[in-house]
Amino acid sequence: MLKHFRAHPLLLAGLMTLASAAHAAPPQTRDLKQEETNRVLVVDFYDRFFNKHDIASARVVADSYRQHNPDVPDGKAPFVSYFSGFFKEHPKSTSRIVRSATSGDLVYLHVHFKVEPADRGQAVVDIFRVADGKIVEHWDVVQDVPEKAENKNTMF
Repeated sequence: MLKHFRAHPLLLAGLMTLASAAHAAPPQTRDLKQEETNRVLVVDFYDRFFNKHDIASARVVADSYRQHNPDVPDGKAPFVSYFSGFFKEHPKSTSRIVRSATSGDLVYLHVHFKVEPADRGQAVVDIFRVADGKIVEHWDVVQDVPEKAENKNTMF
């Protein structure tokens, strides 16, 4: 019993050291200037494309654009085609950016999307990956803005 008791602190210290080393991420230096450049690129594109319905602003989307929204196809040309049709059907649709953030090559937008001005709309988090001055990948999470909430907080 005593032998087991003395080994336990050493074993625990060794396991903690191994666990710490296994889970420690190497320190990363952020390039805040590049992150801001990426953020400005995405915010400008987003506003022009989704609010002004300026299809030409998609010039910053890579031809090999990768899309994770299951309703929208991969590739720049199919992306533009999809939203050209959407904008024709919904000319009053808007996507108001509420906040934005960056981390490395990712740009995050928290957006209030509406098909029509009177709609409650949807809360959207759009995530874009930028490489070499082009938008190369996109993910989104979408949630309807409810009529009633169990708290007084808004979704924005």
